[in-house]
Amino acid sequence: MYLIATEANIMQDYFLDIEYNNLNYLENELNLKEFESCVFNSCDFSSCNFIGVTFIECIFNNCTFNGSKINHVALRTVTFFRCKIKDVNFSMCDKLIFDISFDTCQLDFSKFYALKMKQTSFINCSLIAVDFMGTDLTESIFDRCDLYKSEFDKAIANKADFRSSYNYTIDPEKTKLKKAFFSLEGLKGLLYKHQIIVE
Repeated sequence: MYLIATEANIMQDYFLDIEYNNLNYLENELNLKEFESCVFNSCDFSSCNFIGVTFIECIFNNCTFNGSKINHVALRTVTFFRCKIKDVNFSMCDKLIFDISFDTCQLDFSKFYALKMKQTSFINCSLIAVDFMGTDLTESIFDRCDLYKSEFDKAIANKADFRSSYNYTIDPEKTKLKKAFFSLEGLKGLLYKHQIIVE
């Protein structure tokens, strides 16, 4: 059972089992705060310049992060559902226990450069022009995702599952893909630079 956020408990630094609804956060409002087992519904974080914020086992539903600055934020077992997260740079997040998943989210132009994201789930997401360069995506799942113009140069995608995703172009000479899963239809995305026609 979650408590509903009030003005009194917003002034704290540690929050446990609280539900936040329809809030628009200011630039520095969340800095140096820790949230555990909290749920955020229809909240807007677009104006936030996150510094030293920790989210542990939190859920974000229908939230907006477009253009948010995620600086030294800890995301530990965090789920994003139906969120708009365009043009967000996750590469400055705390690397300790970086554990996130995305379901039905818009992540276009976001960056995960050089992060360790083993077994991460991207389900039914728009991942247009996302930067996965140097990212460890071992055993990650890309389920029904649009990967148009996403960059996987020097990424590790061993045992990753791309079978139901589309519009990707991945160079097997620049990306580790040992035992990764692809559909026959998706093979053209691996052969594009060789100008081989797959019908």
